[in-house]
Amino acid sequence: MLQAIMPIKDKMFRYAYRILGNQMAAEDVVQEVFIKVWSKKKEIQNIENKEAWCMTVTRNLALDKLRKKKYHHESVEDHFSLADTSMTPLESVQSNDTMSMIRSAINALPKDQRNVVHLRDVEGYSYKEIAEISGLTIEKVKVYLHRARISLRKQLSTIER
Repeated sequence: MLQAIMPIKDKMFRYAYRILGNQMAAEDVVQEVFIKVWSKKKEIQNIENKEAWCMTVTRNLALDKLRKKKYHHESVEDHFSLADTSMTPLESVQSNDTMSMIRSAINALPKDQRNVVHLRDVEGYSYKEIAEISGLTIEKVKVYLHRARISLRKQLSTIER
């Protein structure tokens, strides 16, 4: 059973981190999901979309943790680097500025739109899977994604290409 879940552990971490903004708390949530999977392994065998179930559990545990305690949000730059070693210093600064603008624009979105954008554009889930994970209808997912993309397009139209 865990072999089926292990390939999505990074997705679960990114999703929990997106909600909590804290690396250690996100790692704890992923561990809790694995414990829940292990303790309910017989029941999970009957679940058709195990990935969507795991992502839903991840969301619920992360939201529970967020409600219980406010976490200090860490900078995303501390945990991964998008810099390419072949870039010049100027290109690197421009790239960092662009990424900063994109992050700011995404963070300015309403919570539901931000989550839908993350699940669709970062994690690559289908509308149906996002609906299952988030508890929204497919129509709401499409509306939130459409509105978020319009808002992002407006906010990011100042970036030079």
